[in-house]
Amino acid sequence: MLDWTDRHCRYFYRVMSSHTVLYTEMVTTGAILFGKGDYLSFNDAEHPLVLQLGGSDVKAMTECAKMAEQYGYDEININVGCPSDRVQNGRFGACLMADPQLVAECVNEMQAAANIPVTVKSRIGIDDLDSYEFLHNFIEVVAQADCQHFIIHARKAWLSGLSPKQNREVPPLDYGRVYQIKKDFPELEISINGGIKTFEECNEHLKHIDGVMIGREIYQNPYMLTQADNAIYLQNNPILTRLEIVEKMSPYIDDYVVNGGRAWHVLRHMLGLCNGLPGARGFRRYLSENSSQEGADSKLLLEAFNRVQQT
Repeated sequence: MLDWTDRHCRYFYRVMSSHTVLYTEMVTTGAILFGKGDYLSFNDAEHPLVLQLGGSDVKAMTECAKMAEQYGYDEININVGCPSDRVQNGRFGACLMADPQLVAECVNEMQAAANIPVTVKSRIGIDDLDSYEFLHNFIEVVAQADCQHFIIHARKAWLSGLSPKQNREVPPLDYGRVYQIKKDFPELEISINGGIKTFEECNEHLKHIDGVMIGREIYQNPYMLTQADNAIYLQNNPILTRLEIVEKMSPYIDDYVVNGGRAWHVLRHMLGLCNGLPGARGFRRYLSENSSQEGADSKLLLEAFNRVQQT
């Protein structure tokens, strides 16, 4: 979710769901330790919040774990699933599945240095290393470092020949392989990821494993998150309307703009809010064409939403 689930996106999601666990976009150790910006900042409203960390240097990973704890993150997740060229060149992401001992060393040292859980997100395999035995061995080795929670994207990754987008769509899903990991490691918390589009599907998966991660579908159809607390966490909360969400986001947008930000940085994550409604295309177009302008603020969001209402 590079460039997607930034702090503005996560705040928007938290408005719609109080209980869903939110993950940052993958942040590299290099950005945290040597970048010019503050890559760890977040709004307190985002909790529960997990830092998804990219890297393979044990010392750097450990230093970032200490910083994440100091900032107040609830958990750190090591990304061992991203297949992009950017991460392969830095020797992290999915290519690390071929070196479970290194991943285990990172987990061990990070957990010794920080008093928050360290988890791992992986694929079911990479390239020709795609047997069940390969996945089983990876989980077994890393679990010995006291990693208690694995999030498994139920597709293998091709590290050459496929783009990151193709790696999210071309390799076939194999949910059964993730279910079998849970059977073989009942003491571990196993979550599943990949191709999941509804909370009904989530509840079917939860008959076999412990958690479900949804990425692209939430981003493209964010309003579905208003159902999460009731459908997954068995709450009985009133469902926010889209107008109520617009009203709750407006002070956040205006505060960000007053402090030097651009409205587009927030509004780009809200383009899908009205998907499925008459006028949704006009809503997206109005935001896209106007929110980068100097002085744009929350009024723009309401103006765009009124176009949906009047269609």
